[in-house]
Amino acid sequence: MPLYHFSEDPGIELFRPHVPEHRPEVEPLVYAIDAWHAPMYYFPRQCPRACFWPGERTSDADRERWFTGIDARIVIAIESDWLERVRATTLYRYEMPEVTFTEQGDASGHWHSRETIVPLAVEPVGDLLAALVAANVELRFTPRLYELWMAVIASTVEFSGTRLRNARGWVDG
Repeated sequence: MPLYHFSEDPGIELFRPHVPEHRPEVEPLVYAIDAWHAPMYYFPRQCPRACFWPGERTSDADRERWFTGIDARIVIAIESDWLERVRATTLYRYEMPEVTFTEQGDASGHWHSRETIVPLAVEPVGDLLAALVAANVELRFTPRLYELWMAVIASTVEFSGTRLRNARGWVDG
Protein backbone atom coordinates (compact mmCIF):
# COMPACT_ATOMS: atom_id res chain seq x y z
CA MET A 1 0.00 0.00 0.00
CA PRO A 2 1.39 3.43 -0.86
CA LEU A 3 2.38 5.74 1.98
CA TYR A 4 2.14 9.51 1.83
CA HIS A 5 3.09 12.67 3.62
CA PHE A 6 1.20 15.91 2.98
CA SER A 7 2.67 19.40 3.16
CA GLU A 8 2.07 22.95 2.00
CA ASP A 9 5.78 23.00 1.06
CA PRO A 10 6.44 21.66 -2.47
CA GLY A 11 10.22 21.48 -2.07
CA ILE A 12 11.00 18.95 0.66
CA GLU A 13 13.94 16.83 -0.50
CA LEU A 14 14.56 14.96 2.76
CA PHE A 15 12.27 14.04 5.62
CA ARG A 16 14.35 13.88 8.78
CA PRO A 17 13.10 12.28 11.99
CA HIS A 18 11.77 14.97 14.32
CA VAL A 19 9.99 15.35 17.63
CA PRO A 20 6.50 16.91 17.34
CA GLU A 21 6.48 20.39 18.88
CA HIS A 22 3.67 19.59 21.30
CA ARG A 23 4.85 16.09 22.21
CA PRO A 24 8.46 16.43 23.43
CA GLU A 25 8.35 13.00 25.09
CA VAL A 26 8.06 11.22 21.70
CA GLU A 27 11.14 9.87 19.93
CA PRO A 28 12.16 11.55 16.65
CA LEU A 29 10.30 9.98 13.72
CA VAL A 30 9.25 10.59 10.12
CA TYR A 31 5.49 10.22 9.72
CA ALA A 32 3.39 8.89 6.85
CA ILE A 33 -0.23 7.90 6.25
CA ASP A 34 -1.59 4.99 4.22
CA ALA A 35 -3.68 5.56 1.09
CA TRP A 36 -7.05 4.67 2.68
CA HIS A 37 -6.62 7.24 5.47
CA ALA A 38 -4.86 9.87 3.32
CA PRO A 39 -7.97 12.13 3.00
CA MET A 40 -7.60 12.92 6.70
CA TYR A 41 -4.70 15.11 5.56
CA TYR A 42 -6.40 16.99 2.69
CA PHE A 43 -6.43 20.10 4.90
CA PRO A 44 -4.14 22.97 5.86
CA ARG A 45 -1.59 21.68 8.36
CA GLN A 46 -2.95 23.59 11.36
CA CYS A 47 -6.63 22.80 10.67
CA PRO A 48 -8.20 20.92 13.60
CA ARG A 49 -10.22 17.91 12.47
CA ALA A 50 -12.13 14.98 13.85
CA CYS A 51 -12.13 11.90 11.61
CA PHE A 52 -14.18 8.79 12.26
CA TRP A 53 -15.40 5.68 10.47
CA PRO A 54 -17.04 2.34 11.27
CA GLY A 55 -14.71 -0.50 12.15
CA GLU A 56 -14.87 -4.09 13.30
CA ARG A 57 -15.42 -3.09 16.93
CA THR A 58 -18.15 -0.52 16.15
CA SER A 59 -21.40 -1.50 17.87
CA ASP A 60 -24.72 -1.71 16.03
CA ALA A 61 -25.98 1.20 18.13
CA ASP A 62 -23.01 3.38 17.13
CA ARG A 63 -23.36 2.39 13.47
CA GLU A 64 -26.96 3.55 13.63
CA ARG A 65 -26.10 6.73 15.58
CA TRP A 66 -23.17 7.88 13.46
CA PHE A 67 -23.62 6.33 10.01
CA THR A 68 -27.32 5.73 9.21
CA GLY A 69 -27.97 7.06 5.73
CA ILE A 70 -24.29 7.78 5.12
CA ASP A 71 -22.60 6.08 2.20
CA ALA A 72 -19.24 7.76 2.80
CA ARG A 73 -16.33 5.61 3.98
CA ILE A 74 -15.14 8.22 6.48
CA VAL A 75 -16.59 11.32 8.13
CA ILE A 76 -14.36 14.33 8.74
CA ALA A 77 -15.54 17.32 10.75
CA ILE A 78 -13.80 20.68 10.80
CA GLU A 79 -14.69 24.01 12.31
CA SER A 80 -16.63 26.38 10.05
CA ASP A 81 -13.96 29.09 10.33
CA TRP A 82 -11.58 26.88 8.34
CA LEU A 83 -13.62 26.66 5.11
CA GLU A 84 -11.92 29.58 3.33
CA ARG A 85 -8.46 28.36 4.37
CA VAL A 86 -9.27 24.90 2.99
CA ARG A 87 -10.36 26.49 -0.29
CA ALA A 88 -7.22 28.65 -0.50
CA THR A 89 -4.57 26.09 0.51
CA THR A 90 -2.26 24.46 -2.01
CA LEU A 91 -1.26 21.07 -0.65
CA TYR A 92 1.33 18.59 -1.92
CA ARG A 93 1.29 14.80 -1.63
CA TYR A 94 4.69 13.18 -1.16
CA GLU A 95 4.92 9.48 -1.94
CA MET A 96 7.13 7.75 0.59
CA PRO A 97 9.13 4.52 0.18
CA GLU A 98 7.57 1.82 2.37
CA VAL A 99 10.77 -0.04 3.20
CA THR A 100 11.70 1.58 6.54
CA PHE A 101 8.19 2.42 7.77
CA THR A 102 6.38 0.59 10.55
CA GLU A 103 2.63 0.71 11.13
CA GLN A 104 1.63 2.57 14.29
CA GLY A 105 -0.44 -0.39 15.46
CA ASP A 106 -3.94 1.02 15.57
CA ALA A 107 -6.68 1.57 12.99
CA SER A 108 -5.65 5.14 12.14
CA GLY A 109 -3.42 4.37 9.15
CA HIS A 110 -0.37 6.14 10.58
CA TRP A 111 3.14 4.84 9.89
CA HIS A 112 6.55 6.00 11.10
CA SER A 113 10.24 5.59 10.30
CA ARG A 114 13.32 6.22 12.40
CA GLU A 115 15.40 6.95 9.28
CA THR A 116 15.80 9.99 7.04
CA ILE A 117 13.55 9.53 4.02
CA VAL A 118 13.95 10.65 0.41
CA PRO A 119 10.45 10.95 -1.10
CA LEU A 120 9.76 9.03 -4.29
CA ALA A 121 7.56 11.71 -5.85
CA VAL A 122 5.63 14.88 -5.09
CA GLU A 123 2.48 16.24 -6.72
CA PRO A 124 -0.16 18.85 -5.91
CA VAL A 125 -3.40 17.49 -4.50
CA GLY A 126 -5.40 20.16 -6.34
CA ASP A 127 -8.81 21.36 -5.18
CA LEU A 128 -9.01 19.95 -1.65
CA LEU A 129 -12.81 19.91 -1.48
CA ALA A 130 -12.98 18.06 -4.81
CA ALA A 131 -10.32 15.61 -3.57
CA LEU A 132 -12.43 14.88 -0.47
CA VAL A 133 -15.51 14.28 -2.63
CA ALA A 134 -13.53 11.98 -4.95
CA ALA A 135 -12.31 10.02 -1.89
CA ASN A 136 -15.91 9.38 -0.75
CA VAL A 137 -15.54 11.48 2.41
CA GLU A 138 -18.43 13.16 4.16
CA LEU A 139 -17.16 16.58 5.23
CA ARG A 140 -19.01 18.23 8.12
CA PHE A 141 -18.70 21.78 9.37
CA THR A 142 -19.37 22.78 12.96
CA PRO A 143 -18.71 25.95 14.94
CA ARG A 144 -16.82 23.91 17.61
CA LEU A 145 -15.23 20.47 17.42
CA TYR A 146 -14.77 19.84 21.12
CA GLU A 147 -18.20 18.45 21.97
CA LEU A 148 -18.34 16.31 18.83
CA TRP A 149 -14.86 14.92 19.53
CA MET A 150 -15.78 14.00 23.11
CA ALA A 151 -18.79 12.05 21.81
CA VAL A 152 -16.72 10.32 19.10
CA ILE A 153 -14.01 9.10 21.48
CA ALA A 154 -16.62 7.88 23.95
CA SER A 155 -18.16 5.68 21.24
CA THR A 156 -17.01 2.47 19.56
CA VAL A 157 -16.21 4.03 16.17
CA GLU A 158 -12.65 4.16 14.84
CA PHE A 159 -11.22 7.66 14.97
CA SER A 160 -8.26 9.94 14.46
CA GLY A 161 -7.99 13.56 15.57
CA THR A 162 -5.47 16.00 14.19
CA ARG A 163 -4.45 19.42 15.51
CA LEU A 164 -7.35 19.37 17.96
CA ARG A 165 -5.43 21.70 20.28
CA ASN A 166 -6.18 24.39 17.63
CA ALA A 167 -9.95 23.92 17.98
CA ARG A 168 -12.11 26.58 19.60
CA GLY A 169 -12.44 26.11 23.33
CA TRP A 170 -10.17 23.07 23.33
CA VAL A 171 -9.57 21.65 26.79
CA ASP A 172 -6.61 19.31 27.31
CA GLY A 173 -7.21 16.42 29.53
